[in-house]
Amino acid sequence: MLGKFISFEGTEGSGKTSVIKEVKAFLENRGYKVLITREPGGIRISEKIREILLDVEHKEMDARTEALLFAASRRQHLVEKIVPALEKGTIVLCDRFVDSSLVYQGIARNLGIEEVLKINQFAIENQFPVLTIFVDVRPEVGLKRVFDSPNREINRLDLEQLDFHKKIYNGYLKLIKLYPNRIKKINGEASMDKVVKEAIELIQTIL
Repeated sequence: MLGKFISFEGTEGSGKTSVIKEVKAFLENRGYKVLITREPGGIRISEKIREILLDVEHKEMDARTEALLFAASRRQHLVEKIVPALEKGTIVLCDRFVDSSLVYQGIARNLGIEEVLKINQFAIENQFPVLTIFVDVRPEVGLKRVFDSPNREINRLDLEQLDFHKKIYNGYLKLIKLYPNRIKKINGEASMDKVVKEAIELIQTIL
């Protein structure tokens, strides 16, 4: 692939979406072609699946159904949007990717990392990001940001109990130990300027 595939991960309210926008502006100012996308979503079919996944009315959704829907959304997103952009030499900045499933369904939903990884390996065919940036924000801090923000859409996952969000946070810390060469942690509770600076420094190491 000519381009670079970089994903951003974090708990709810980590601020990664805002960081991604700042990183895009920085890279474009230096002449890089950059694409921002998100999961679940990014393209028409995957956005439809996102609506099902995040609808606050879908409280009865089974954990395995949830995992399969995320993987299906990811597959379509990958082949329709991410891979074509990479083949054109674009830097792809993705707001969540496979690690979200490993943490949210594998750990927080107790399905097991290996089980969820198997589902996603079928979906992504070993197309992992070259770099994953974990924006480290404690769940208590992130959730306060979510519910204090007048512009933030509250979704089904936001409404989970604090214990669920703590499992997610600890799950990410576990993934960092499992994939230390790919997943790097930055302090998401610092000022936005510092968070963006840390992210850019990591990205520059792979460009």
